[in-house]
Amino acid sequence: MPIAAVPIARDRLRVIVNPSAGGGRAGRVLEDVLGALRGWASDVEVTRTRDIAHADELAAEAAGSGRVAVALGGDGLVGRVAGATARAGGLLAVLPGGRGNDFARGLGISRDPVAAAAALAGAVERRIDLPEANGTAFIGIASLGFDSDVQVIANRTRLLRGQSVYTYSTMRALVPWRPARFTVRLDDGEPREVVGWSVAAANAQYYGGGMRYAPDADVADGLLDVVFLHRMSRLTLLLLFHKVFKGTHVDTKHVTVLRARRLTVDADRPFQVYADGDPVADLPTEIVVRPGALRLLAPPAD
Repeated sequence: MPIAAVPIARDRLRVIVNPSAGGGRAGRVLEDVLGALRGWASDVEVTRTRDIAHADELAAEAAGSGRVAVALGGDGLVGRVAGATARAGGLLAVLPGGRGNDFARGLGISRDPVAAAAALAGAVERRIDLPEANGTAFIGIASLGFDSDVQVIANRTRLLRGQSVYTYSTMRALVPWRPARFTVRLDDGEPREVVGWSVAAANAQYYGGGMRYAPDADVADGLLDVVFLHRMSRLTLLLLFHKVFKGTHVDTKHVTVLRARRLTVDADRPFQVYADGDPVADLPTEIVVRPGALRLLAPPAD
């Protein structure tokens, strides 16, 4: 496990912010967030990301200077900062500033970034798992297939937020979709072929702005919940769609959930693998989980 060059002081913070996240939401709440943090922390500095790669540098610098890396933005920023923080042996805190904020949702972090900043004063340090897709870290759910097409549309949509953008994108992607053939191998098992809509590897429960896609996933169990969405008609998918927000879709015959520490996946046509709202890998993809690799400040686990 990497060790930070200096001990991390919980009251010394570096806020890493993507000011354009959530349609500019992160930038608009930044000053109020800083005020809430300075209400309990002794030293708070803020840096704005130029691009996603810049977040790596900022997170590594935070660990090297003994500061907590506080990610204020969407899940994409959180995933990127999480990977760099884990590599540097640092400590991460998460404030919701994007459209979906699914990782924060699953941890019980307030959806109000100012309230979440104030609550960090009472947060506890937890060790959680950090998965990787072809070496790129993510914190939520990596998926491909129909999900890839939905995410392309979602990332081009600017006027909607949260659940609405993903509901809209799902409807848009539905009409041209045709089933895909996925080849998946879990751990050291035999390859299996799955014909259907998508394959997902879940570290956390939520994605897509509140869809509880992997309701039994646990960020600290050392396993990925692998969710297969099998072949079904478009009408059946629409009827299943409303169940996703409660997580009851996994109780139907159209969904299979297995668990693994590692999987490899390919498909009969090109897809990008998306995680935390961003493309993270091309096919074929190997997804592995690194148990307890990330130090995180969060509300106590239930």
